[in-house]
Amino acid sequence: MIKLNCVNLDRFTREFTQLEQKITEIIGKNNVLEIMLEDANRLLKFSLTKEKSLIEERDSLLITVNRLQQTLQEQCNLRVENERLKNGMVDLRQQNERAAEDGAAELQRLVSEMRAEGDRHKRELETVRQQCRREVEDAHRESFQQLEAKDAEVKTLLEKKDQDLEELKTRLKDQERERQSELLKLQMEFGAKLARVQSTAAQWSQQQQQQHSSNLLPQSVFKRKLQFFQEEKNKEIVALRQRIKELEENQRVGGLSDSRLKRRKI
Repeated sequence: MIKLNCVNLDRFTREFTQLEQKITEIIGKNNVLEIMLEDANRLLKFSLTKEKSLIEERDSLLITVNRLQQTLQEQCNLRVENERLKNGMVDLRQQNERAAEDGAAELQRLVSEMRAEGDRHKRELETVRQQCRREVEDAHRESFQQLEAKDAEVKTLLEKKDQDLEELKTRLKDQERERQSELLKLQMEFGAKLARVQSTAAQWSQQQQQQHSSNLLPQSVFKRKLQFFQEEKNKEIVALRQRIKELEENQRVGGLSDSRLKRRKI
């Protein structure tokens, strides 16, 4: 019985030592696990912080992308508008060139009409001179025929007729000078208006080039200026035609009155 109640101290000591070693190992592993847990928590916090930062960066990038898309859309719209304005400017330039060409053609036509009228007036004056010369020759022949019958009366009549002819020639010369002066004045006035129209067309072309480079004026301003230029041109053309018509009427009336006066005197 005494043997059964004895405790094996060596075994107990060995087992206790093993148990302590296991407990020590478990405590070491537990410490390692705690360290790993702390590291995992730190990594989790870092991951959460990084995720939050990435989310904020993603939101910021999305806002930036949206702004960039809006900016690109606005640039596309601006390019479309710029292209439309460029096309409008090209159309306005073409219309201006056509208007300038029409104005130049109209001015050339007026110059041709003026030259034709001047030639016609010269022919009319030459016709009047020839008619006067024929009438004078007829009067001389008639005077010479009457000279055989009434020498003294014919001499008096011839002297009177010579005086009338001199006066008529003087009047014809004065009227011719007046008509030439009127024609010269009309030509100078026409040249001045032509130069003013050409200067206005040049200034308008230069203003259009400057406006095209600045791209600041709208199409309505260009149209109003072009309409104003055309109205001024039409007014000057109407005034020139009226002046030519008046000159023709005055010359025609003057020619008729001169012819009647010469017939009465002869």
